[in-house]
Amino acid sequence: METKRERELAAFERLLDIMDTLREKCPWDHKQTFESLRPQTIEETYELSDAILKKDMFNISKELGDLLLHIVFYAKIGKEQSQFDIADVCNRLCDKLIYRHPHVYGDVQVKNAEQVVGNWEQLKTREKDGNKTVLSGVPESLPSVIKAYRIQDKARAVGFDWQKKEDVWDKVSEELSEFREVLPEGGKRAEEELGDFLFSIINAARLYGLDPDTALEDTCAKFRRRFGYLEEHTIKQGKSLKDMTLEEMDEYWNQAKQLE
Repeated sequence: METKRERELAAFERLLDIMDTLREKCPWDHKQTFESLRPQTIEETYELSDAILKKDMFNISKELGDLLLHIVFYAKIGKEQSQFDIADVCNRLCDKLIYRHPHVYGDVQVKNAEQVVGNWEQLKTREKDGNKTVLSGVPESLPSVIKAYRIQDKARAVGFDWQKKEDVWDKVSEELSEFREVLPEGGKRAEEELGDFLFSIINAARLYGLDPDTALEDTCAKFRRRFGYLEEHTIKQGKSLKDMTLEEMDEYWNQAKQLE
């Protein structure tokens, strides 16, 4: 009787066989490169993110498959160029995981998840091909909210953080005051102060264990629902939003709030 692990390995082997066939016999698959696949990989990542936010388990599974296809695809191209293959990808990952978990595979003692993260960052800087600086592991192309969170989290891992999370509110208040002070001027200065204020709010969220990106995504979804309700009921009455007063729109907006 086939075990679960045997079933998993057989499925992965089947995927590798299909990738070999497609690369050889499909004109589209045959001409793909690292560069041509990159934009699609980014798109697939966002589609997975959407499915996760919606808690759509069927599409989470589907989008994970699409991402796995890209990983196998890149490995196939690497093999053709005699650079690396899927075994190298897997083994390097396994070696890294074992090295960065000395509390599991060695004799290092940790008390909590925070210490695990701290050890992880320190071990990364010691690796031959690891990050040369603490923040170099944060990709420049990350969306700004996620990037700010990751930068702060990286700094925290090496001890650069608030001693008490409550102290962050003084910084938030300071940045808000500076932003409001220069706001009438507009221009670059106001934009810089807005960035400082947003960075401080993201920092506060992190300290309190909240994910600012998820929070903002939820708020965007909530706004879309409520605005959609407003628009739908406006159309039903044969009206246009442009012809309505703010008070009239607020009435439908509040109805949408009550329905949630």
